[in-house]
Amino acid sequence: MTRTESLTDEQWALVEPLMPRPDGAGRPFRDHRMVVEGIIYRYRTGIAWRDLPSCFGPWQTVWKRHRRFSGDGTWDAILTALLGRADHQGLIDWEVSIDSTINRAHQHATNLPRTTGGSANYMKQRQEPADHAIGRSRGGLSTKIHHLCDGNMRPLVMLLGPGQGGDAPMFGPVMNALRVPRTGRGRPRTTLVRALADKAYSSRAIRELLRRKGVQAVIPERADQITNRARRGAQGGRPVSYDPEAYKRRNVVERSFNVFKQWRALATRYDKLALTYHGGVVLRAITIWLKALGDTP
Repeated sequence: MTRTESLTDEQWALVEPLMPRPDGAGRPFRDHRMVVEGIIYRYRTGIAWRDLPSCFGPWQTVWKRHRRFSGDGTWDAILTALLGRADHQGLIDWEVSIDSTINRAHQHATNLPRTTGGSANYMKQRQEPADHAIGRSRGGLSTKIHHLCDGNMRPLVMLLGPGQGGDAPMFGPVMNALRVPRTGRGRPRTTLVRALADKAYSSRAIRELLRRKGVQAVIPERADQITNRARRGAQGGRPVSYDPEAYKRRNVVERSFNVFKQWRALATRYDKLALTYHGGVVLRAITIWLKALGDTP
């Protein structure tokens, strides 16, 4: 492999059957593998699209293909298929962790008209939101990735939101987006063993949601909640209990973010559209699972 190649032949053999086929109208697709390698190269290095090496072909073709696959659900479908294969092989650790990370938006990503602070587009990730998932937080204009990973740091769900958005309101949408297909017949798997999260997710609604799903909550209580409950006395209810040993493993989600941000165009957002940026995030998740599946004997 060279610096312009990221996928092995074994990894591409898993992806190639999942790529869309020409529908007979218009020009046939340029070689999928070369284009996908170009998309990966761009996000890994953080260069501008027009600066792609000529070995990937016209940069316009690479960008348009990524824009198309991000909008029509191709990247999401590939990731879902790989998750189903990984679950069948027992590679998914269903003790999951959830958190978010804020990524600064470069000035090249913020020069489109937008409705900053517009209505959140939680579940419709294939529709471009009015604010392009860019908000103003303490660090300036930024985007937040809400991430659910398994116990091995491997991604399961990634949703975008504006940088100033809270974590707790996104807990439900992230959990509802988890759907891992099973081999053969049967509904996709949506159940977990336990969910690990920090104090930002400490709320009665979240604990109730996990209780209804039969999922063990490993979420410590915030200091102000402890104080308010103590002040109310017997009416404050019972103290929140959680497994402190299991909570020590919550660091997997932080380490998973570190893996994502090895791609420079994900650590800093250069994409104007939330669609294409989310597509890059999903593509990174695909490469992570391809490596896991390729390492399986």
